[in-house]
Amino acid sequence: MTELKLRLHIEGSPESIVPVTTDELIIGRLPECDICLPFSEVSRNHSRLFRGTGGKWFVEDMGSTNGTIVNQNLIVAARELQTDDAIQIGNAFIFVSLRDSEITKSTVVRDRNTILRNAEELQKQWLNVDKAHREEADSQRAIARLHYLVEISKDLSSAESIEAIFEKVKRVVFQEIQAIQRFTLLVDVAGNGELQPIEAASRHGLETSETHTYSWIGRSICKRVFEEKVAIKTVDAQEDERFEGEHSILAKGIRGALAVPIWDRDRVVGVLYADASLKLKGSDATEDEEDLSFFSTLANLVAYSVQRWLLTRKLQEEAKIRQQLERYHSPGVVQQLIAVGALENGRLEPKEAEISIIFADIVGFSDMSERMTPQQIAQLLDRFFEEMLQYVFARGGTLDKFIGDCIMAFFGAPEPQADHADRAVMAALEMLQRLDRLNEAKIWEQPLQLHVGINSGKAVVGDVGSSQRVDYTVLGSAVNLASRLEMICPPNECTISDATYALLHKKDGFYLVGERNFKGIHRRIPVYQTRRHKKREIKS
Repeated sequence: MTELKLRLHIEGSPESIVPVTTDELIIGRLPECDICLPFSEVSRNHSRLFRGTGGKWFVEDMGSTNGTIVNQNLIVAARELQTDDAIQIGNAFIFVSLRDSEITKSTVVRDRNTILRNAEELQKQWLNVDKAHREEADSQRAIARLHYLVEISKDLSSAESIEAIFEKVKRVVFQEIQAIQRFTLLVDVAGNGELQPIEAASRHGLETSETHTYSWIGRSICKRVFEEKVAIKTVDAQEDERFEGEHSILAKGIRGALAVPIWDRDRVVGVLYADASLKLKGSDATEDEEDLSFFSTLANLVAYSVQRWLLTRKLQEEAKIRQQLERYHSPGVVQQLIAVGALENGRLEPKEAEISIIFADIVGFSDMSERMTPQQIAQLLDRFFEEMLQYVFARGGTLDKFIGDCIMAFFGAPEPQADHADRAVMAALEMLQRLDRLNEAKIWEQPLQLHVGINSGKAVVGDVGSSQRVDYTVLGSAVNLASRLEMICPPNECTISDATYALLHKKDGFYLVGERNFKGIHRRIPVYQTRRHKKREIKS
């Protein structure tokens, strides 16, 4: 006698198992039906499942308005059921599983439910279509599929987006493997072993929230395929000891599935996964594995296109990161950051570093701007920043921000620089020298002068801000002291702290002008200054 097992899939609900304890089940909209489907497209008594002569099971329509569909065909008379038949009633699907009652679960050979094969071996097996034990019709089908794969490989090579890749693969999958019901492409986008579903489709047109929330995917199956580079075809994963204890399989009622790795050479970049109405015939292993090996070969072709998409995506992200970083860093520093992958989650995490901070501010800019139009102010600052910033970047410095007419920059981060104090001082002196030449050339209506202050010490450096806006900046008392040194600096000179002076390899050009008290600092700070113009003492 044949036992009947049913799995019910209703749009928007997880798949469930329907217990069968009688020889007849009525399916309909009425509450007293054995399987109640309370939907308007379902008739009150819609369909009947019954055990007939010889213990076989049949399905028949009971004169319903919309009919009963089996394997996408509308039935007009009672039809004998086969394992993996799909009965459609409205938007509900009932999947059939049959087995002889004499074979108890304890005696079932689990390997009869699942094929697990090395993906590379499967590919070689499928491509060898001339094996003597294959029937001529099977060989012709394999050859036809091979030609089809050659054509689809040409289409894949021209696909620009991951969506276009999926569309081309979907067409082949649904045409060549009739048992597949739903199909998805999962990719290791971040390169960390975490698979992300990219697109999904359903043969029956169930483009519902469930299809695209991917709740039907057997994650444990995909994980094994990805990590072990194996191809899996399972008729019933729940009855396979290799998947015992897998919560996702038990919770989702996963049954038939095809899953193969997307691989090229030694790298696996993703998984093709499908849930399906599958059969294992058992008499011929080659015949059982044909769809699996074809699916695996298709995944191998897809690998090149997926890798090309991943590379394009990476280059686009790097270009975006580079554009963002070049606002702050010299080209050399930007290249180092990208090379070592310093941007984790797209941000430079704040950390403590030994740095030198420079503030360069135009003398008397507020008074000057009152005599200028907004456009003139913008033009002046654009030229000024362009001219001065080149020396910061040339010495490997990082722009923190523009504060009105002031440049705030630092050296020693994000990449450590043992000579950060030397770099900061050289950049400051070069800025002052360049400003002298620009003034001699009368670039501006009146000469510009600079206050420049530099301090060295520990500071917190990194991206700071909210989810809406992040700034790469430095924080700490060392920054505050550099700002105050700029405020006391005479025009066209450079004022530095004792901490900076102590780090300089060449101290020529600076002299001690005295000690100074600064707000928030509990000691007097020795201050040093350049000798570019007439000597000016800083009063204590």
